[in-house]
Amino acid sequence: MEEERPNPDLLLKQIQTEEAEAARKIGKLKIFFGYAAGVGKTYAMLEAAHAAKTEGIDVVAGYIEPHTRPETLALLNGLESLPPLLVAHRGITLREFDLDATLKRKPQLVLVDELAHTNAEGCRHRKRYQDIQEVLRAGIDVFTTVNVQHIESLNDIVASITGITVRERIPDDVFDQADQVELVDIEPDDLIERLERGKIYQQNQAQRALGHFFTRDNLVALREIALRRTADRVNRTAERERKAAAKEKLPTEEHILICLSSSPSNAKVIRTGARMAEAFHGMFTALFVETPGTRELSGENRMRLRRNLKLAEQLGARISTVYGEDVPAQIAEYAKASGISKIVIGRSNNKRTLFSRIRNPQSLVDRLTKLAPSVDIYVIPDTPVKYVPPSPRSFRKPPKFSVVDFMKTVGILGAVSLLGLWLFLLGFSEASIIAFYILGVLLISSVTNGWVYGASASVVSVLAFNYFFTDPRFTLQAYDAEYPITFVVMFIVSFLTSTLTMRVKKQAALSAFQAQQTEVLLETSQKLQRAMSRQEIYEAMAGQLLRLLNRTIILYPIEIQTKGGRRLGQPMPFPLGNTDVSPYLAQDERAVAEWAFRNSKHAGATTDTLPGARCLYLAVRSHDEVFAVVGIVIPRDDELDAFEKNLLIALLGEFALALEKDHINETKNQISLQAQQEQLRANLLRAISHDLRTPLTSISGNAGILMENESVLDRKKKRQLYTDIYDDSMWLINLVENLLSVTRIENGSMNIHETPELLEEVVQEALRHINRKKAEHRITFEQEDDLLMARMDSRLVIQVIINIVDNAIKYTPPGSHIDIQTKREGEWAVVTIADDGPGIADDVKKRLFDMFFTTDHTHGEGRRGLGLGLSLCKSIINAHGGTISVQDNIPRGTVFRFTLHAEKEFHLE
Repeated sequence: MEEERPNPDLLLKQIQTEEAEAARKIGKLKIFFGYAAGVGKTYAMLEAAHAAKTEGIDVVAGYIEPHTRPETLALLNGLESLPPLLVAHRGITLREFDLDATLKRKPQLVLVDELAHTNAEGCRHRKRYQDIQEVLRAGIDVFTTVNVQHIESLNDIVASITGITVRERIPDDVFDQADQVELVDIEPDDLIERLERGKIYQQNQAQRALGHFFTRDNLVALREIALRRTADRVNRTAERERKAAAKEKLPTEEHILICLSSSPSNAKVIRTGARMAEAFHGMFTALFVETPGTRELSGENRMRLRRNLKLAEQLGARISTVYGEDVPAQIAEYAKASGISKIVIGRSNNKRTLFSRIRNPQSLVDRLTKLAPSVDIYVIPDTPVKYVPPSPRSFRKPPKFSVVDFMKTVGILGAVSLLGLWLFLLGFSEASIIAFYILGVLLISSVTNGWVYGASASVVSVLAFNYFFTDPRFTLQAYDAEYPITFVVMFIVSFLTSTLTMRVKKQAALSAFQAQQTEVLLETSQKLQRAMSRQEIYEAMAGQLLRLLNRTIILYPIEIQTKGGRRLGQPMPFPLGNTDVSPYLAQDERAVAEWAFRNSKHAGATTDTLPGARCLYLAVRSHDEVFAVVGIVIPRDDELDAFEKNLLIALLGEFALALEKDHINETKNQISLQAQQEQLRANLLRAISHDLRTPLTSISGNAGILMENESVLDRKKKRQLYTDIYDDSMWLINLVENLLSVTRIENGSMNIHETPELLEEVVQEALRHINRKKAEHRITFEQEDDLLMARMDSRLVIQVIINIVDNAIKYTPPGSHIDIQTKREGEWAVVTIADDGPGIADDVKKRLFDMFFTTDHTHGEGRRGLGLGLSLCKSIINAHGGTISVQDNIPRGTVFRFTLHAEKEFHLE
């Protein structure tokens, strides 16, 4: 039988995952899971804690729910317990888990009871599971407890069995992503017996529980659900590992779609869709169809829509938003474009009105079935609670009177009536006059705001036509029996025309708004690509967020410290108009931004973490690294809608990519600079090791001859040896001086102290330090202005002149002329050093100022230079703000020319 060998790619990936987890130091979460209170979850957790303590693990009881169960309380003995956090709430003191005390104590393992508990107001997080998530991110292991009725996706199933809706719930991913889940099981009969003996609740509470929640049928059903949910978690874990082991991601065949709305049954629809996605191992999408009336929702409908949106996010749904008046058509189009295989929707039990039946003869389910015949549609019955579908607020609130719109309405109706009278006199038929009145209603609906003007114009048009053009004229009576039918038809046509025009106007306005938001998203990428610095990225991003959200933005950049750490920088406010930003820059607001940065999570307003903040803080992150924190001012009861959230996430993604790219470029530049410095050091060492050998050997050899043969050497020979030792020593001194200057330049530690200096004095000082062999050349100095002054660091400029003149001495034959001249050219002082030697080839001139560049031939001393002198000269002159160049001397030789900033002319009186 062939031995099955492990997949090396899988092993490597597993090792990398373990290393990444070790680097992040994420704590391990173990959940003790039960199907009802009293099964022994806390007891099992405390027993496991004692076992861990015996193994030498530092265990702390962070919060244990106070029970009246002696056996459970006895297990707390021997365990260190943290004092609870006392929170005052409505005149009473509540005991909560102290998150900050746990993080400060930082044990290896902490026990926290009641995972689904809702914290009191004033705590950092709204839910206890969020406290535990922060503890895990701090590298602390956690033991906790939870019951099956607290799992979000099972809430409606448990409610249908027990008749009790549990308010405290946890998202499914908190349960599924736990490192361990231990099912604490007990027979329902044993649990009832324990309850009757008073081991769970007091006697009066126990009797009430036995008559409601703790019936045998309920407990059997809950136990079955808990066992099945535990098994499902094991299956999902195995499925994730199987997909991770595959070389390529397995294609997903099922894609479940649910539709978000403000209906009371929508929460049940969302949970059903989540369970189906888990059962079919498919994708899960929540679609929100935004209609013209959506933005005008208020009250309970608006709050319910927000809760449903948050519930879908908690259950792992991908939120998508489309816009359109025809909801079934939008759902069907999205389903076709996204490859949806199953749609889960709710069916209302409310009776449709006559107007709704006239407007849409078919129900939503019927139309959806017709428009998407290849998609499976699952209809979830609505709750028996009466639900009033939201209507546009413009039809619910009293219309506002506008003098301008009223005058427009009166003017158009008057003009149409006068035009009708003229047509009547010309003998035109009544049908033509009716058409002009309908045209007037259309114009009124187009140029006014509000439905009341178009509707009123429809009524007035009928009355005006009856008054001016039907017999008897100038009365509201009508003799002809056909006129009432004409009036009704005319009113219906006018009213429908007005309604459709208003609807088109509203759709056009919302389409323009949506187009503007989409344009912001498209422009963002272009602006971020054009940004040349990190500051420009911040400004471009803040500008786009202001355009999208129309809210004040507070941006916190992330600064990288010298030791490699990262911290939150100073806030950069981008106010909307003349908004006072001082309340949003307070220390408590910065603390929320700091938390979002440290935990790479959203926090602040509209979230469950520090919800009392004035701003919503979002971490701008790519992979696991946070590059900035964006604060968005959220006024009370003015949350971001679903479409704005989707675009906001997209913008922050673009923002993170731009900052990551800038960070990568900066890192590359640093690496390149380090590589250049390393190359410089290598070249220096290589050049020094080769070129220092000759002068050092010469010095040591000549010194040895003098020591061994001093008595036999004549005076002339001794002087020659002394001269050679001196020349080699001076060469080494100049070399070391150049090396030190190059090192200071590369390290950025060369300080330029510029002062006004006379050029004549600087040149004369340089000539006194010139090579001893200057006597073999004719060196002259000429100046046009005896008082020519320039701003310079004289010590460095002297070194420039010495290096250039030394080069002229080395590379020109004895007897050559070296001419130094100074003159003024506008604002510049110009120094030229010319020789009449053999000159420099054109191809050599291009590289003459490069570091370590030397010519192919050696000078008269038989020693090549390191190629540092002229490169150093260029660096010094450039640091002074001047320029240096080389050109041919006419008729032969070379001219070096450099410039310095000249001082203003002055004259001695």
